Amino acid sequence: MNRDHVFTSREVEALIAKGQTIVVSEKRVLRLDGWLDRHPGGRLAVMHMVGRDATDEINIYHSQKTLRIMSKYCIGRIEGPWTNFTPPIRGGTFRPIEENDTSSEEDDFGSDTSSLSESSATSFEVSSHSAVYEWQADALKSSASATIKRTQARTSDSDAQSDCHWSAETYTERTMQKELLKDLRDYPSLSPETQRSITRKYQQLHQTAKDEGFYDCPYIEYGKEIARYSTLFAVFIVALRAEWYITSAVFLGLFWHQIMFTAHDAGHMAITHNFVTDSLIGMFIADFCCGLSIGWWKSSHNVHHLVTNHPEHDPDIQNIPLFATCPAYFKSISSSYYDGFTFAWDSAADFAVRYQQYTYYPVMGLARFNLYVLSWGHLLSRRSVNLGAASWTRPTEIAFMACYWFLFGYLLLWRSIPTWSLRVAFVLVSHVITAPLHVQITLSHWATSTADLGDAESFPQRQLRTTMDVACPRWLDFVHGGLQFQAVHHLFPRVPRHNLRRLQPLVRAFCKDVGIEYKILGFVDGNKEVLGRLGEVAGQVEMLIKCQKFMAQTGESGLH
Repeated sequence: MNRDHVFTSREVEALIAKGQTIVVSEKRVLRLDGWLDRHPGGRLAVMHMVGRDATDEINIYHSQKTLRIMSKYCIGRIEGPWTNFTPPIRGGTFRPIEENDTSSEEDDFGSDTSSLSESSATSFEVSSHSAVYEWQADALKSSASATIKRTQARTSDSDAQSDCHWSAETYTERTMQKELLKDLRDYPSLSPETQRSITRKYQQLHQTAKDEGFYDCPYIEYGKEIARYSTLFAVFIVALRAEWYITSAVFLGLFWHQIMFTAHDAGHMAITHNFVTDSLIGMFIADFCCGLSIGWWKSSHNVHHLVTNHPEHDPDIQNIPLFATCPAYFKSISSSYYDGFTFAWDSAADFAVRYQQYTYYPVMGLARFNLYVLSWGHLLSRRSVNLGAASWTRPTEIAFMACYWFLFGYLLLWRSIPTWSLRVAFVLVSHVITAPLHVQITLSHWATSTADLGDAESFPQRQLRTTMDVACPRWLDFVHGGLQFQAVHHLFPRVPRHNLRRLQPLVRAFCKDVGIEYKILGFVDGNKEVLGRLGEVAGQVEMLIKCQKFMAQTGESGLH
């Protein structure tokens, strides 16, 4: 196809309807069918961008070398602003072009454009894009307001239990719409002019980050990291040989806790910015030293970054039946990450989520065991199969993880520790010690918004709306491993973590300029915020159960 061909929105829609993987970037139309199974970050990361202008996502996550490779998939270009489609993986529907259908020569926004002259087409397109996004924002507000008004009509100040007179479905919808209305009120308008302004300023900030050397890795800092890791590992070995088994377990856990921060850097290609080198670093640390699949982590984490805190799509918050961070899970959602698996809201969830603010820390202490299961589940599934330049990653990971279990399971636990009671204690202590890492991971997202503001929302606004930073003094940075700068990291995922503190003031200034809240709390207050959110959802579950009991006892629908 001619790369100079100017595509209309209708033509792109028709290509997607045929099953083609079409993404817009830098005004270019990319057909990524041939890239889908070769993408080292996984298929899902690409599928979530289908039909969208993914300029920011593509530029922020990829090196110049990768961008040049992707340019080979260009099949044409667009002119003027682009209205995002909802990707098929998120439920978007697309219409093919039927025979004698003339709409392929026009952008179809629900208006009859056949009478427009060629000279007026561009102005119509711009105004139509504005109309569509304004309509989407108004529709979100109207829907949320209508839901709340319907339920408020049943509420009286004298009846403290009136909430339970709603149906479970109505109560759930009302609770979700409250958060949606709050975000629509507290964040910049979804109008195309506002969101384009935010995007433009974000792109300027990104250029500044590149020009001022924030992407340059300070290797001396990794020299300090290696010294710390080596010290922790040496103390673990010395204590083990001295038969101080519990002390040895503590230092092994601390070693795991610290070294995984560098695996996170490598997974984002934030160390050398070279795919092979950073992948090998990540595999050595995650798979060989820690028994966790860096491939699983990248597959999950890349999706998390693109659809942060979306209940149906972000695997990092899909923890039913143990935890629910929002009422959307009350409706038994299907996960796009887990191939349509339904997280059913059942009696187990009713019970567990009511106590989640109390089970949060104990579960975080045992979370590493779940990561073993997820890692092997990924490596033994077709999802871990990569083609092209990444085809070597799966067998290498399997070999590295087999080595880990030989060293940890056989040589350490079986051969070096004499009794079963000590073996069990060693495993529990070494794994519980890593709990702060899991708390740190959840801290920046579990207390932030899960509302979906639709396809009109820009990439930077979505990231800042669903992410929170954690304040700490510079000398404690090694404890948090850069994960305390999650808002900055989500805007610039390939910036080495040792540069994030220097980049933070620029992000603060950007947020002030565009009117987006920059959320930051201390570690203790952040924990309180997460526990508060878990307690809030637990209270909503209590009310949900009351609604269900009321409907069962009275037979009322709760809809009137």
